Formats: sequence, structure tokens, C-alpha cells
Amino acid sequence: MAYTDHRILRRVLRREVAGTIGLLADEHDFRAMRRYDSFVFDDHTTYLKHMEAVLRTRALQGSHTTVALFDPEDYAEYCAETGLDPDSHTSRTRFTAALASTGPTVPYDGRPLADLLPTLVGEAVRHATWEYATTLLARLGTCASCGEDLGRAAFIRASHLLVRILDTAPPGERHLVCSVSGPPETLTAVLHADDIAGRMELDESEALEFTTVLAVGLATGSPGGLVMRTSEPGSPDRIHGWRLRAHDLEPLTAGEVFDAYCTDAESGDLISPESNVDYCEPPDLGEGPSPAHHH
Repeated sequence: MAYTDHRILRRVLRREVAGTIGLLADEHDFRAMRRYDSFVFDDHTTYLKHMEAVLRTRALQGSHTTVALFDPEDYAEYCAETGLDPDSHTSRTRFTAALASTGPTVPYDGRPLADLLPTLVGEAVRHATWEYATTLLARLGTCASCGEDLGRAAFIRASHLLVRILDTAPPGERHLVCSVSGPPETLTAVLHADDIAGRMELDESEALEFTTVLAVGLATGSPGGLVMRTSEPGSPDRIHGWRLRAHDLEPLTAGEVFDAYCTDAESGDLISPESNVDYCEPPDLGEGPSPAHHH
């Protein structure tokens, strides 16, 4: 009886343990891990099938599991820096534990892996974008004339502009996209703002990433833009847009917003406008002239 009690107690305790699983999302990463003898899988489809079974079993047992992207290159660097043997399941476990605290993860919620993977990849892209944008801001240094931290000043300015955009927007759910062009690649951030009983709710991580990308555009003067789509039941969607300028946003006219949405970016061909959508000049942010001191 005591032995049975011990097994029951341990089973209960296992439910209290949260876990993270590192997932090889694509065939390329999977092939990179096959160079290690301790990695026993030889087929990516079979690997994903067994991984999904493990996740479902843990969920049925009441265990909470998060899923992280396992990058073989990052893993090799981690082992080199820590002196671990990369051809060891223990080293893979330690690397996955590090991912849980430093990298993007998504909770396993019972969805098939085929549905969960796009969410996980999107989370990883968002995290990488935020890290890169943060690095760009940190490299700006200080203002030669006043000594102010340029990255911090740009972030504060971007935060203020985002608040004004959301405060002056028409009622409804808001979907915002900010893109900043420049070498080596375009930075893009997305922000959803839900209007719940007149109260706006934001995802804090999304808001941080969006503000950081906007700050890069404001600080560097790189070509870019910001668009907002507002949706309210019973009314046409409204689309507003701004052009990024150094330290400021320049509102687009209704015609410019229409042209931007109804022109193919690659070919320049016209695209039919969406039905039940109004392309509008954005509301006045109530700012007046932009700050005089532009660093």
C-alpha cells in the first residue's frame, strides 16, 4: 500500500513540473542534428509524429509544456561556449532549458503540430526582429550637442506617437503594421489593440516590439510607414496611414492610402480595392509641430 501511495504522490508531483521541449521545425534543421550519433531519429516526419505524441501525453497527464524552436547552429555555439559535448542528450536538455528563459516559446494547447508550428515560427521572427531593432537603437550612441541617449529618446518619442494614434483612432478593434526599410532587411512589427467594452487591451510584448521598430524608423530616418486598420461591427473597415520621417510621422492622404493598398509592391500593377473598406486620411494627432531639437 505504501508503494502505491508513493507512486500516486510522485504522479501528482509530476503535474507540478513545467517543461520545455525544443523542436526541430524544418527538414534543414533536422538534417543538421543527424550528424550527432546520440540523435536517434532519421526521418523528420517520424520525429514530428513522436514529438506530438509526447506533447499530448504530457497534456493528458496535466503537465504544462512550452515549445521552443531548436536551432542547431545556436546549439553548437552554446556547447562551444559552455564546454559541453554537443553529441549528448544531456547537452540538448540544458540548451533547451536555456531557451525557456531567453528565447521565444509558445504553450502547447492541444493543437496539432502542423497548426502550432506557424505560431512558433512567427514568435521567433518577432523576437529576432525586436532583438535586432534593440541593437540598432543601442548603437546610435548619444547626441553630440546635448548628450542624450539617442535610442532612448527615439523610443520615448515612438511610445508617445503610438499612444496618440490609439487615443485618436475611431472606435473598434485596431490592427497596426509598422515597416522600416534599410540594409540588410526590412523590419516589420504588428500590433493588435482590442476594443473591449470601451477599454483597449494590448499584448505587452507586441507593443514593446512595435514601439522599438517604430523608434528605429524615427531615429534613423529610414524609409518606412505605419498603417492602421480599424474594424467595428456594422461599419466599413477604415484604413489610415503615415509616412515615417525623422522623429515624426507624416499623415497620408486618403488617395495615398488607396494607392498604397491597391498597387502591387513588386510589379506596380493595380489591385482591385477591397469591398466594404474606406481608405481615409488619419485623425489629427493633436501634436502641432514636431520637437524642435532633432539631435
